[in-house]
Amino acid sequence: MSDTDPVETPRTVYTDIRDAVESVLIGNDPIIRGLTISLLTGGHVLIEGVPGVGKTTGARLFARATGLDYGRIQMTPDVLPADITGTEVYREHTGEFDLQRGPIFANVVVADEINRATPKTQSALLEAMQERTVTIGGDTLSLPDPFLVIATQNPIEYEGTFSLPEAQRDRFQFKLIAGIPDRDDETELLDRFDEHPDLGADDIDQAVTREQLASASRAVEEVYVAPEIKEYILDLVDGTRTTDQLAHGASPRAALDLLQAAKGNAALEGRDYAIPDDVKSLALMTLGHRLVLSTDAELSERSARDIIQSVIDDTSVPSVDTGFEPSAVADD
Repeated sequence: MSDTDPVETPRTVYTDIRDAVESVLIGNDPIIRGLTISLLTGGHVLIEGVPGVGKTTGARLFARATGLDYGRIQMTPDVLPADITGTEVYREHTGEFDLQRGPIFANVVVADEINRATPKTQSALLEAMQERTVTIGGDTLSLPDPFLVIATQNPIEYEGTFSLPEAQRDRFQFKLIAGIPDRDDETELLDRFDEHPDLGADDIDQAVTREQLASASRAVEEVYVAPEIKEYILDLVDGTRTTDQLAHGASPRAALDLLQAAKGNAALEGRDYAIPDDVKSLALMTLGHRLVLSTDAELSERSARDIIQSVIDDTSVPSVDTGFEPSAVADD
């Protein structure tokens, strides 16, 4: 993979990661794609699904394929903020405090079953996710680069869960749904683990280097977004703010996340320019989890995803002359 090829680099990074992950766990292509876009654009991902669908395994495989440092936090009601960030430990024999770093100090951090932790503990991730720093004992420490939080959660109707506060949800670029695999994929999964019962993350090799990830991130930054597409993003965001079905619409952070997501999707498709479908295809997973339903919507049992889908359907898609010819891009 060449650092001088801004079009092929992100696409090749993605396919290499996907192929490595799918050598163990199949049927997770949308999850791996979303994780790759977030890693390359500085986002974070919330994955929701019932127990047993491979949420944590997929995240561990993703970290292994990228070759990045991995940290995992099993979120339970008794986990404290210091269990995530770390703390200062007094050493009696020296009379000094030593810094004990928590699992947040990794490139890829999995907060497993985040909605089983209390809101106070959930909020310990806010500074890390936004500022890429943590504060311990009055000192502000930088987190590794790149830095990606992958939080998993069970559906909120499950017993013993705490709904994530709005400020926490707004830190996630995407909310991805991990569903039950189709019959063919599940059959292959049974056959694969019947033959290799101990198959896991340690059985795959690193698929990309840190240099390739950095090159891919730079390529995403260079993706061109036409003014009409930026207006389309703002129209979608404004649609969530003006509908009477929502008490609170999407934030400016959501608009920025959707812009970066569109650029990442374009790069994974092998383009150095965005098209409206890059925005439309990612709007639901970028905006849906951030919204607060109105009382009328709650009484009518409408979901935020239904409402954002209505906003997407009702928003005019622009006709954009990107100024780029696909054939010219392919020849670069």
